[in-house]
Amino acid sequence: MLTAGISVRDVRRSFGRVEAVRGVDLDARAGAVTGLVGPNGAGKTTLLLMLASLLQPDAGSIRIAGIDPVADPAQARARLGWMPDALGAWGSLTVRETLEMTGRLYDLDTSAAARRAGELLDQVGLAGLAGSAARVLSRGQKQRLGLARALVHDPSVLLLDEPASGLDPQARVDLRGLLRGFAAAGKTVLISSHILSELEEVVDDAVFLLDGATVSPDRVAAAARRTRAWRVRVADLDAQAAVLPIATALGLDVARVPIDRRDVLIPFASEGDAAAGLRALVDAGVAVAEFSAATGMLEHTFLDLGAEGTEAS
Repeated sequence: MLTAGISVRDVRRSFGRVEAVRGVDLDARAGAVTGLVGPNGAGKTTLLLMLASLLQPDAGSIRIAGIDPVADPAQARARLGWMPDALGAWGSLTVRETLEMTGRLYDLDTSAAARRAGELLDQVGLAGLAGSAARVLSRGQKQRLGLARALVHDPSVLLLDEPASGLDPQARVDLRGLLRGFAAAGKTVLISSHILSELEEVVDDAVFLLDGATVSPDRVAAAARRTRAWRVRVADLDAQAAVLPIATALGLDVARVPIDRRDVLIPFASEGDAAAGLRALVDAGVAVAEFSAATGMLEHTFLDLGAEGTEAS
């Protein structure tokens, strides 16, 4: 059974009168990738700073691999790798020197720090830039260096804030492979990202934050179950021409069926209903070339929760 690498209970943090985090409960399992999802201002970065032992909570409890980062920050930091959204590299150091210096700060001797730096440069695809000044790297290259820096001491828990920001498509594919590899090796990975399509492909679990608090599992489940649009594309027909046969097969009012560029959008209340709709289209002789959800489940849930919050305000 997988254990909690990160455990958070009723954590709160205010800045003056502003409640940045006002009640967070979270478990991130060892051997899994957990996504931290929420709009700007939801409290994600404040929470990550508290998990990284860089900010003390006003109330509540945090455990990092069983360690209280407030009572014993040194032991917590020895077990976690922290990748902030901005690299904050030393301007005078090269890429290799940045990793070697980080290794020395984690008590690796000179030869071990150099060896580890070489391993990580290969792992994140920066070997060709080892001698370049860290300050001249592109945004995506700095993100890769930030990830390598977080891995220097082989931590069991990883806190990653927007790791895919600025990465090109191939680098994002490589990052997904690395994250899944970390989970397979038993590490706890907590990742915050606005790129929900990227999260969808890598996470095992997701925690949603709204207005500084975690959304209850029941509320998340209810949002996930609500109607979702599916894209339908018919072979050799543009969307305007495809609307009529699709609507006829599904018993829908043609005037109420929306079009998005090349696709016809059809709402289904569940994946089971979507599967039944696809059968109906095929049985009616509609040449379906593409049939897919218009949004991933994370994005669908996130948008639904946001709409629900707007209606309630």
